[in-house]
Amino acid sequence: MPLNYDDLDPRTPIVVGAGQASELLDSPGYRRRSPVELAADAAREAIADTGAGLIAVATSIDTVAATRQFENSFPGVRAPLGRSDNFPRSVAERVGAEPRRAVLEVGGGQSPQRLVNEFAAAIAAGSAEVVLLAGSEAISTIDRYARSDAEPDFRERVEGSLEDRGFGLDGVLSEDHAAHGLTDAPSYYALFDNARRARLKVSRAEYAQAIGELFAPFTTVAAANPHAAAPIERTAAELVTPSSANRPIADPYTRYVVAREKVNQGAAIVLMSIAAAKRLGVPTDRWVFLPGHADLRERDLMDRADLSSSPASVLAAAHALEVAGVGFGDLTHIDLYSCFAAPVFNIADAFGLAAGDPRGLTVTGGLPFFGGAGNNYAMHAIAGVVERVRREPGSYGFVGANGGMMSKYSAGVYTTTPSPWRPDDSAALQAEVDAWAAPEQALRADGWATIETYTVKHARDGKRTGVVIGRLEADGRRFLALAEDEMFLDDVLCSAEPIGQIVYVRSFGFGNRVTLSDLRMDDVYC
Repeated sequence: MPLNYDDLDPRTPIVVGAGQASELLDSPGYRRRSPVELAADAAREAIADTGAGLIAVATSIDTVAATRQFENSFPGVRAPLGRSDNFPRSVAERVGAEPRRAVLEVGGGQSPQRLVNEFAAAIAAGSAEVVLLAGSEAISTIDRYARSDAEPDFRERVEGSLEDRGFGLDGVLSEDHAAHGLTDAPSYYALFDNARRARLKVSRAEYAQAIGELFAPFTTVAAANPHAAAPIERTAAELVTPSSANRPIADPYTRYVVAREKVNQGAAIVLMSIAAAKRLGVPTDRWVFLPGHADLRERDLMDRADLSSSPASVLAAAHALEVAGVGFGDLTHIDLYSCFAAPVFNIADAFGLAAGDPRGLTVTGGLPFFGGAGNNYAMHAIAGVVERVRREPGSYGFVGANGGMMSKYSAGVYTTTPSPWRPDDSAALQAEVDAWAAPEQALRADGWATIETYTVKHARDGKRTGVVIGRLEADGRRFLALAEDEMFLDDVLCSAEPIGQIVYVRSFGFGNRVTLSDLRMDDVYC
């Protein structure tokens, strides 16, 4: 029998407000807002979206949790225009909230959905009652004014406690990866997409076409989204055909199909218990439930048995749906994290979703077209799904949020159908993932080897650098190597199919290098 609101525990968590803010450079009304101002404007929208009294809701907020900006996501990164020393409390102060707890989450695209899952559980447990989640990026504005004489000052000092959870980079980035050319997200994700292409046994041209066909519908959604950073509809061919405006980034990616980081966007969500919603007068048509949720972490890059997929991400998505008691076929609204093609393909492959699925695979337009609002993109996706399930009462929406290098996945199911809070079993599933067998590694690799996956990075000046993950022929150990030999780049990595080719690797004090043969290695590096 269907439940009604009175059947539910008063501590059942619900989403009651969602808000977004954005501005394009040189657009009418452009105000060069700081990250704090964009997040605060989105938070005001989210509080207003509850349909209850603004002051009453704001003063009831006991917890504010925020995602990190890119300029505060890596050690040693400078904030060119300055930043708040307590981002969550800067946002809270602007909306009239005085929370007892302020949290700055670890980095990663999973963080907005991860925060929803965490604080929904906290509300259900009684340790929180009204929670504001917020985040933003103002990279476009910061990039423009960082070298300007008229630069704004985004520095803020705010009193109050802060639970800073750190960068969250353990197992995501490493010095060894950086020494072998893995210094950027496109290069990592290109390794996954090229491995998938080889598994599917399709040509480079066929795979590029598939990426274009995957993302062309995303551009249609972005073109209709008032918050999109690149609201331009493009054809599949246009997305993947190299041009002066669409230069190669890392094979198989061109610029149009990688996450767009230069955005000015903020988003926020208000969560509260049913008891708080009734007390504050939030109309029931604003209530959205979270019947399913999960959070899992993938094995580290070199520990993954299969570099063409992320089974932990699939497991998280499947578990969230299982907890909700629905399947992908029951969903009306879907947003799959789309920084690159690989994480979209990963979920689509597992659940039989086609690029042309009539429901669409994004509600925003996706990270390359709506904009990759740093760690906060999924907050926009959640806001979009919340809006849509309200418009279609009883429908179900899904948000899949990917973080790191396909390293972390948080999933959430949303509906207006009254649903009890059900704890997930992510901890037990994580123990299973952590126990999966991992290939043995060779930090120093020497000898003949087989290419397992690869990419070629393209710098703006035309310089090319290859990155190879391979297996030693002698013992099967996996290694990471850099390829700088132009002959090797032309004859192997830019050939019809590099994966499976026999190559030669040698270790040096500066790292592993790979080329055509031992003799060629002597010519190039000795």
